[in-house]
Amino acid sequence: MTRPAVRVHSPTEQRNPATAEIDRADTLGVLRLINAQDATVAGAVAAALPALARAVDLGVAALRGGGRVHYAGAGSSGRLGVMDAAEIPPTYGYPPDRFVAHLAGGAVAMTAAVEDVEDSASSGRDDLAGVTEPDLVVGLAASGRTPYVAGAFEAARAVGAPTVLITANPAATLAPDVLVCAATGPEAVAGSTRMKAGTAQKMLLHTFSTAVMIRMGRTFSNLMVDVRATNAKLRGRMLVTLAEATGAGDAECRAALSAADGDLKVAITSMLAGVDPPAARRALHACDGVVRAALRHLGRA
Repeated sequence: MTRPAVRVHSPTEQRNPATAEIDRADTLGVLRLINAQDATVAGAVAAALPALARAVDLGVAALRGGGRVHYAGAGSSGRLGVMDAAEIPPTYGYPPDRFVAHLAGGAVAMTAAVEDVEDSASSGRDDLAGVTEPDLVVGLAASGRTPYVAGAFEAARAVGAPTVLITANPAATLAPDVLVCAATGPEAVAGSTRMKAGTAQKMLLHTFSTAVMIRMGRTFSNLMVDVRATNAKLRGRMLVTLAEATGAGDAECRAALSAADGDLKVAITSMLAGVDPPAARRALHACDGVVRAALRHLGRA
């Protein structure tokens, strides 16, 4: 009697014919097979950029409207959300409560597998109970069908908050407002979504949050200008950034940064516009802290 085929719900769970003999290869052969699969990830991410642009615009609208960006996911996907959210405050000087990561199973799931929690839609609803209408909820699910994320989306819809799904499954059953899919296909090891799907999610998340911060004016050119000098390394970085932005020498930059009370954006604006720090600070305040806008405000763009 012929056995019925087992239904595979996501491309990431399918067997990859290119790596079917991976266990027969020597060590270097194994690495080459995995690397060949990894080389396809950037193209899959590139194809998802138009959708990601819509997600970025939603993120900017949420933050400008006083809302927050919530990441919700389980397993490897959720852990990537935790890492991305944790890196926003030190990198861009952004308040730590504006990017909020929700990992199924909580903090313990960051370092240990808690496999059953991803099947709980009620946990997703409970964890996202604090979502408000101005917020954005970004679901992270390689399979596109994680119940925990479904529950998070239910909580978002209940208050009218928009939703985004970052997935590797073009046929995702979750129904967000914006579907961001990097179709990475079958993994080198079937179902191991910490591999290509995880790499794609990391790329999409970091690209998303970086683009949001750029659109929020947290950079000048490609320089980080909202750095908080909490140690010697960061104080040195601020001086280097000021020199890069203005072309001034070390002594002039030190003096300008001191006059600006250590505020890098005030120092940049002051030096480039040729105004004193109080005038630069007023211009930045009038322009939501965006250096280029402040320079235009001062007639020096």
